[in-house]
Amino acid sequence: MNDTPGWTSPGSAPSDGQDGSGIPRPTTPADANGSAPQWSKDQPPAGQWTPPTGQTPPPAPGRNWGPPPPNTHWGKPPAAKPGVIPLRPLGMGEILDGSVKTLRTYWRTVLSFSVTVAVISQIVSILAERYLVPATPAISPDATPAEQLEQSIQSAENSLIGLGPALLVTLMASVFCAALLTVVISRAVVGRPVSLGEAWREARPRLLQLTGLTLLLAALSAGIMLAGLLPGLLIGGAAGVALILLLGLGATAAMVWLVIRFSLASPALMLERQDIMTSLKRSAKLVQGAWWRIFGITILTQLLIFIFAMIIAIPFAIVGIAVDGDGFAGLLDGSSTSFGWPFLIVTGIGGVLTSAVTYPISAGVTVLLYVDQRIRREALDLELARAAGLPGYGPTPGAETIGG
Repeated sequence: MNDTPGWTSPGSAPSDGQDGSGIPRPTTPADANGSAPQWSKDQPPAGQWTPPTGQTPPPAPGRNWGPPPPNTHWGKPPAAKPGVIPLRPLGMGEILDGSVKTLRTYWRTVLSFSVTVAVISQIVSILAERYLVPATPAISPDATPAEQLEQSIQSAENSLIGLGPALLVTLMASVFCAALLTVVISRAVVGRPVSLGEAWREARPRLLQLTGLTLLLAALSAGIMLAGLLPGLLIGGAAGVALILLLGLGATAAMVWLVIRFSLASPALMLERQDIMTSLKRSAKLVQGAWWRIFGITILTQLLIFIFAMIIAIPFAIVGIAVDGDGFAGLLDGSSTSFGWPFLIVTGIGGVLTSAVTYPISAGVTVLLYVDQRIRREALDLELARAAGLPGYGPTPGAETIGG
């Protein structure tokens, strides 16, 4: 048997003393007549051999050798996803999607309390606007510029009087929704169902502390803003206005920095069962090094919520103006400066629809940002996988969720 590796296809004519592979051939012995056998002159050209009919040539080595074997894709295996998010560091789109998916998957539980809270907050806001805001007289066309300016300032002050109770109610509503949503999302991450009663029983012991935390952050923000505006207000005049603009800008930046730095204190208080000061420190530790990322996701979320709210609120406001009193005519000529019950009721319905959706989404993004930071810094995904009962992660804890 010839072990020479220089195999060539049949029909190729070798050169003198060589076969088709370029390897020298031994001299062929002569036949009986004394003459060496000769190659036929009717040989096909080299490399033009074709297989007989009905047969296929073997595949070329190195390519097209059939389908690849299974599981030959490169990269990390997909992360486990027992609930609304994959158990790995999350992107911005996954955080928003997880918040919306929680609302869609647990809509009975979520909407049952978000609609209730929205209805109560809208009723209180309507009553405050109707009975607490003083009536502002219409601006007379014959009034001097000074009188018109004074009436405009008076109207702004009246609006602020009615805005205070509305802001307080909205703050309390957001606290209530954040408490229940934190419990719901902590279960949704590991794929566990949760009823309204279960969420309430788990969140109720922490409501008082969460209210204190929210009021503390609001007071800190208001104090920073007041400290920035007060010097300019005391000086007055053109210099005071310039100082208000300069220091007000700095106070706004400081307030935003403070809000983002402590934005994860609420889920830390609820899920880790910490006190107020420990939750603030916990949030500062989790946000450290990721301030700009959390700021960007928070701003984008609030922008999307604002756009959604405007899409719903504007049509209701137009309908409310059309059915209330003098309608658009009184609004345009300045004869009507306040709205009656039809306008307040119609816009209140729009506010309920908006709040019932935006409260859960906003709270959901905050909780998922907290989960994401703990996954990145503390490998929380392993604990969540064990809590979800996934194989290969150790024994399943009894009632463990995110807080441990």
